[in-house]
Amino acid sequence: MYLKDYLQQYDNKKVKMYVDMDGVIADYIVGDAANFDKKRPLFTTINKLEEISKMKNVELFILSISRMDEGITQKNEWLDKYAPFFKKENRVIIPRESNDFKSSSELKSTYVKDLKRDDSVVVVVDDDPRILFAIKDMCPDVVLLKDTVLVD
Repeated sequence: MYLKDYLQQYDNKKVKMYVDMDGVIADYIVGDAANFDKKRPLFTTINKLEEISKMKNVELFILSISRMDEGITQKNEWLDKYAPFFKKENRVIIPRESNDFKSSSELKSTYVKDLKRDDSVVVVVDDDPRILFAIKDMCPDVVLLKDTVLVD
C-alpha cells in the first residue's frame, strides 16, 4: 500500500495523521449534509486506514467539518459504526454553525496551525485542494496528502 510505505520514512518519529471524512471515508454524493448517517462508507479506504492505525508510530485522527452543530453527533455515530478504530478522543469535528459559518478551509487550517507539534510529524489527508492549499499557506511544516494516496 502506497501510503503505508510512504509513512515508513517516518518510522523513527511519531506521526499524527489527520483524515477528512466527507469524500475520503464517507461518500459525500450519497445523502445530504443533514443526514450523515445515510452516507455510504468507503470500505476500501477505511480498511487501509485501519491497517495504518496499527503502525506503532502512527496516531490517527479525524479532522472534519460539520455544517451544523448536530452534525457532530451524526458523524460520531457514523464513525462508531463504520470506523471505530478512530478513538473518540481523536475525533475533531468542527461545526461551522458555532464558528460564524467560516469556510472549511479557514477552520481546518486554523486548527492545524494551532496544533501542539511536540516533535511529531503532522500529516493531513483531504480530498479538497482548497483546504490543502490553505493549510500549506499557514503551516509549511505539515505533510499534505490528497486522498488519492489511499487508492492503489
